[in-house]
Amino acid sequence: MAMTLQGQRALVTGGGRGIGRAIAAALTQAGAKVSILGRDEATLKEAVANGAAADWAACDVRDEASVSAALDRLSRQHAFDIAIANAGAVETGPFMRSDSERFRRMLDINLIGTVNLFHATLPAMLERRRGRLIAIASTAGHRGYPYVSAYTAAKHAVVGLVKSLALETARSGVTVNAVCPGYADTDMATASIDNVATKTGKSREEALAAMIKDNPQGRLIAPEEVAAAVLYLCGPGSDAVTGQSLLVNGGEF
Repeated sequence: MAMTLQGQRALVTGGGRGIGRAIAAALTQAGAKVSILGRDEATLKEAVANGAAADWAACDVRDEASVSAALDRLSRQHAFDIAIANAGAVETGPFMRSDSERFRRMLDINLIGTVNLFHATLPAMLERRRGRLIAIASTAGHRGYPYVSAYTAAKHAVVGLVKSLALETARSGVTVNAVCPGYADTDMATASIDNVATKTGKSREEALAAMIKDNPQGRLIAPEEVAAAVLYLCGPGSDAVTGQSLLVNGGEF
């Protein structure tokens, strides 16, 4: 499918590393011209230099004006065919130690970051009657996990946004979907493993085993597997797929 997205423009937030970079690279390989957004300029530059994307702009997805300014630098008309809201973050801790500020932080990066990207890119899609909006949510958007209540609440909100917006755009030619990975083999997972090992005294192997215990396949998800799901939702034959939340989690429920 190296040419299936030829001529299309795609935008990926958090595209400098991890799942976002894998998505950007897959879209590029499929023929799209890909722009990536993020806060770490060095990481973004390196991703472009290595061919994962065509160009980049630094912004804070939590700030609507910052996202708009970044898109202005990339495309005056904001004419993107595909927008992937991938930027996100997780904070851990028991509920009673998770104050309202933690919940706001998780909502800002995971939900409001998605809202800001969709607000910025949807109008031009509606005008052309063609587009793909995709949020990278999480298995935590479908079930609960202990010690990540703020993150889980935010990802549930992202899935709800997708379902609602898909109904509003159902006859417009724009589809709106979510891809929900389980624990993925990224630097975020590495940081979580290190954090658990430090706080509990467990070995990194024990911390990893605890992380993947609910995955029937007993492994972390590869970023490229998430990217493959995104490609399907962007490609030909997916016009009737909207308002869906595609789980990429080894069969975890």
